[in-house]
Amino acid sequence: MGRTAFVTGATSGIGKATAAALLGRGYHVIGTSRTPARTADPLPGVEYVELDLTSPESVESVAEAVATADVLVNNAGESQSGPIEELPADAVARLFQTNVFGPLRLTQLATPAMRDRGYGRVVMVGSMLASFPLAYRSSYVASKAALRGFADAARHELSPFGVWVTTVEPGAIATGISDRRTSYLNPGSPHERDFTTMLNALRRNEEAGTTPAKVAQTIVTAIEARRPKRSYAIGSGAPYVFAVRRLAPAGFIEKLTQRRHDLQR
Repeated sequence: MGRTAFVTGATSGIGKATAAALLGRGYHVIGTSRTPARTADPLPGVEYVELDLTSPESVESVAEAVATADVLVNNAGESQSGPIEELPADAVARLFQTNVFGPLRLTQLATPAMRDRGYGRVVMVGSMLASFPLAYRSSYVASKAALRGFADAARHELSPFGVWVTTVEPGAIATGISDRRTSYLNPGSPHERDFTTMLNALRRNEEAGTTPAKVAQTIVTAIEARRPKRSYAIGSGAPYVFAVRRLAPAGFIEKLTQRRHDLQR
């Protein structure tokens, strides 16, 4: 296609699958990694650049590269769990820098050139948990809800210029994220039993979840739509559960979400 795509977190999981899918469709792909020189099993054809979303300085360092992109996929992020009263303030700040402020700044760096060219696509990789909040995931839920809020408002500002912002919200995805999730629990916490139960259910659901390749295909669908939708959901029975969410009482949806993770509420 002759277009350039900038994909964050392109060394594993959804990011790597998305980079591969876009390469297969003729895009020039710039993929980010915290340590490009040590990337295991790099994708041939991807131009890797160093990016650490926890560092504002690192984000600014890719300004020139991201400004060349016709497509920006804000995929990289942190998954965090913990009782709200036990989450360290610095951990929450890091999460928001990674999941919200970093992607926001990349969007700010990418969209002026997209607007000038009259074409652009920005995809925020969110989470279905933004619509179905889960106990002990409050910081993560809040970060993904914030990311979707920026996307929902920005699409109205940018679409008149041919630049469309959309959110892809995966459910449980088999990416091995359970092994990388940051978790916080105080010794002797009164939440220990339920917190451990939730984490075990989360791991079970993710191991049986949708493949990264299917999420990548949804991202490609959003990118190549003439008028991308506000959001796309994939995995965890998305069409069914969102239909139920529109029709059922909020209390029922809350109970359904908690019970899916073995929490009886």
